[in-house]
This record gives sequence, C-alpha cells and structure tokens, in this order.
Amino acid sequence: MKIAGNDILIQSLIKEEVEYIFGYPGGAALHIYDAIFNQNQIQHILVRHEQGATHAADGYARATGKPGVVLVTSGPGATNAITGIATAFMDSIPMVVISGQVAKHLIGTDAFQETDMIGISRPIVKHSFSVESAEDIPEIVKQAFYIATSGRPGPVVIDVPKDTTSPDELFDFVYPDSAHIRSYNPPVSPEKKQIERAVEAILQAKQPVIYAGGGAINSNASSELIKINDILDFPVTNTLMGLGVYPATHKRFLGMLGMHGTYQANMAMHNADLIIAIGARFDDRITNTPKLFAPNAKIIHFDVDQSSVSKIIEANIAVFGQVKDSLQEILSELESRRNEIDEKKLDDWKQQIKFWKEKHGLDHKMHLSESNEHPIMPQSVVQHVYNITNGDAFITSDVGQHQMFAAQYYHFDEPRKWINSGGLGTMGFGLPAALGVKLAFRDSEVVCITGEGSIQMCIQELSTCTQYNLPIKIININNEALGMVKQWQDMNYSGRHSESTYQSSLPNFVELVESYGHVGIKIEKNSDLKKGLEKAFAIKDKLVFVDVYVDPDEHVYPMLVAPNGSLKDMWLDKDNKV
Repeated sequence: MKIAGNDILIQSLIKEEVEYIFGYPGGAALHIYDAIFNQNQIQHILVRHEQGATHAADGYARATGKPGVVLVTSGPGATNAITGIATAFMDSIPMVVISGQVAKHLIGTDAFQETDMIGISRPIVKHSFSVESAEDIPEIVKQAFYIATSGRPGPVVIDVPKDTTSPDELFDFVYPDSAHIRSYNPPVSPEKKQIERAVEAILQAKQPVIYAGGGAINSNASSELIKINDILDFPVTNTLMGLGVYPATHKRFLGMLGMHGTYQANMAMHNADLIIAIGARFDDRITNTPKLFAPNAKIIHFDVDQSSVSKIIEANIAVFGQVKDSLQEILSELESRRNEIDEKKLDDWKQQIKFWKEKHGLDHKMHLSESNEHPIMPQSVVQHVYNITNGDAFITSDVGQHQMFAAQYYHFDEPRKWINSGGLGTMGFGLPAALGVKLAFRDSEVVCITGEGSIQMCIQELSTCTQYNLPIKIININNEALGMVKQWQDMNYSGRHSESTYQSSLPNFVELVESYGHVGIKIEKNSDLKKGLEKAFAIKDKLVFVDVYVDPDEHVYPMLVAPNGSLKDMWLDKDNKV
C-alpha cells in the first residue's frame, strides 16, 4: 500500500493503538492535521495551550500506564511544550511528543517559526528523533514508543520537517513488528545472587522499613508489594509519587515521608536498621541532609535505572531490573523460607512506631469539629472530598500547600489514582492532567485539587473541558496567596511576604467558570462546606468548580527542618520543633 508521509505517521500511531492525540495545530503540522481529519480511529483533543497538551497526555499516561501522545507545531508550539516534557521526564512518565518542523531546506536559515526542538529538549527526554524521509517514519515511531515505555519510562520527541509529511509523494507503508535498537538494552531480570543477598538482609532486620516510590507504580508492582508484606508485615512508607502503590488504609502504612511526611514515617526511616527502597529516588525532599540520613540503616535498592542507585545515598545491595520482576523473585524466595521468619522480632519496633503515630500523627478528624467561629481549614476540605468520593476518585493536583494537604489527607488505596507533578513541581498541571484522566476513565470521578495560583496557569483548559464535555470536579483551595511560598517566607524570612500575595486582584472564579458553561460554587463558611461539596459531587453532567476560601495563615506540617537537618528534625506546628 502506497500512502503519503502524513498518512504514514497517523497509520503508525494507529498501529501503536493510540486513542488520543493532545495537540494544537500550526503551519508546520498542517499536513499531519489533514491526515487526522481523514481518519476516525484516533481522536484529537484540541487543547488551548501546548503546555496543556503535554500535561493532559501526562495525566492520561499516569492513570492508564499507556504512553501519552502530543502533537504540536514548530517554533512557539514546540517551546510551549517544554515544561510538560520536563514534568514527564522528572517523574518517568511515558510520552511521545511529535513536533512539526520547518521544511528540511529551511532548517538553519532562521525561517519563520523555526526552533531547534531536538537541541532544546535534549536534556529532558530519553531520546529524540529527526525525520529525514517519510519512509523512515514507521521505524522511528516504533522505536519511539519502545523507548518511551521500556526500562525507566520517559518522554521521546519526534521532530517532523513539514516536507516529510507532504501529501504529494507516496511511499510503501510497512509497520515493523518490533523495535531493534542495538545500543539500548534496559535490564529486565534481576541477578539471582542479589535477590538472595536482599532476602538474607530482610530476614535479619529488626527495624525495617519498606520505602516505595513511583517506579513501583510504573512497573505495576503493587500486587507483588502487597503479597510480600502479607508475609513480612513490615512498616511501609511512600514517596509523594508512590502514594497508592500500598493501601493507605492498611495498618502497616506510615503515610508519606519526606519534607511534609508524617512524623511516624520520618522517624521510622531515621531509626531503621534496614531500608528496602523500591522504585524510589533518594532525592533532597526525602533525605533532607544526605550525610544525616538514616545513619544506622543498611540499604537495599530495587530499580530499573542503574544511574539512580547510589547516586545520593549509597546502596549496600543493588537489585537491577524491572521492579515487578524483582519483587516476584523476592516473593518466591520468601515463600520458600517462611519458616525462617521470626514474627516476634519486630514487636518492639511496631510498638515504637505506634507510639510515634499516637504522639504526633495527623488529625484525620478535623472535619468533625468545624465551626463558623473559625475559618475553613484546608485539611477539612480534603477530608470531606475523601468521604464524599469514598476514597475512590482520581485526584489530580498542582504544586504547593494544597498538593501536600491532598497527599496527607486523601487515602489512596490503589495505584494510578494520585496524579501530580512530583520532581519538577509544576504549577498548572492539575486541570489539564484531570481532563486527560477523564478522557481515559469517563465513568470515574476525577477531581482536581488546586489553588488559586496554580489554576490560573492553565485555566484556559476549561474551554477544552467544555468542547469535549468533561465533567470533572475542581476544588480550589483558595488562601488568596501563593501558599507554600508564603509559608517559607513566614518561617525563614520573618514574615516578609515578597510578591506572594495578590493584592485583591483575583477574579470572581464562579463567574469565570460559568462563562465557559460550567457550574461555579463559592464556599466561605464551615457551615456551608459539607453541603456545598455534596452539591458539587451530586452534579454528574457538568464540570463543577468549587471555590473554597480557607484560612490564609494555615501551614503544612510536619515540615523538615532544612537545611542541615535530618529526618527526625521536624516542625510540628508554627511554635514546636523536634
């Protein structure tokens, strides 16, 4: 079959079973858009900004485990996508970004809307391709999807000069069955010796902690982790990116650890004699000061990416391979050695953790003591959302205080339900990510918990939600300031709020969302909070924006003492430090 380059590209995406393309048209990509018009197997989602396209594809990928696909034009279309590509790269999210480019003979001439997309994106992609001929497109697409989804996942860019998608030339279309990349061989199976060493250390531990991150979710290793801990009964903590990989309502779950982690999680990690790191990076939000991190702990590190192991914290035992495969091997080994497990050995450790939790654990019943004499607390908002949704919603978030409150007070019992920007910390992520999730799961409740600062970064995607009838719920935790910036200024800069407040410039969000055809609800008093949220969630066929005015002076606690602190050094409130 002979077809043109633009059709070759779209047919290649069909072969990869792509459902949605998130994009925005422009001159260099118009041949491709014409090919989209002439087929009905892939739906194109017209976003209102290219950053929205990448975040929507990202949300879709996080929720489904499938690669998100983005299509943008050259120049500003390509550069507008950079923030979203970097967001996916930092969190190891599979994504294929197709960027239109000026015709090959114009490259290097400073032509209209010419940018070096390959060069600009190089530090924030797993790999990039530049199409030289339409005949190369099938193999490039096959390799791009393989690279994006294998090993440690991540974004891949395909830069497509306009003339390679011309409808005037026809070529044979043959799509390859597999990708062959000689220099790219991500590890799959772990070494048997390292598995045995890991199990031996696990059996000897008296104060162990399982520390699981986003890599365990990417590897779909949740069931293996649960089965392993059904045998071991170890305390478990998660990174921000790992929430949901182990059930939050399980008695052994400690909550999230790190900068705003729970007291018991941080204390357990600091005092552990064995840390089992599963698909997690020991980044600065977790370790605080690396030289003070878990001084008495032996480290077992499971990861598919060798460069992530011993990068910050030295691992005593490294197990390379797909996390799911590694945990399956661990499970098999533990099952054969059940008789060597001493359940009573951990009694004192479990009692110690229970004491820490009872002493300084989070208050998950704040919503039961609300009064109009006091402002609405952001923690209560999240608790009500959790109860109304029965803990079964997809929750997207942006970055800041509202993100931390959502992570602390919404209990995620399943993986891929918590959708947020971890490594890059991208404001504007929540709304477009939510629309990407909703497209994948139309019958599920999708909630964007955001702040009045973050929502305004990509608020134009309300229009996209109108066009495609995406009835998500947006909970705007409105403290009329850049909350996390303001908190740091309160704590480290003697309350000098330099450019962190809006000076009465915020829009009327209710009127704004209603202008897009959505429903707006404003809540200012505790007595209206529960019934206002229940009203919002009772509306199933409309996007509902709930603007909740919360205490502008509330901080997120616990909070690690930084810099130069350890995991045991925390602010518990504005006046108390341990």
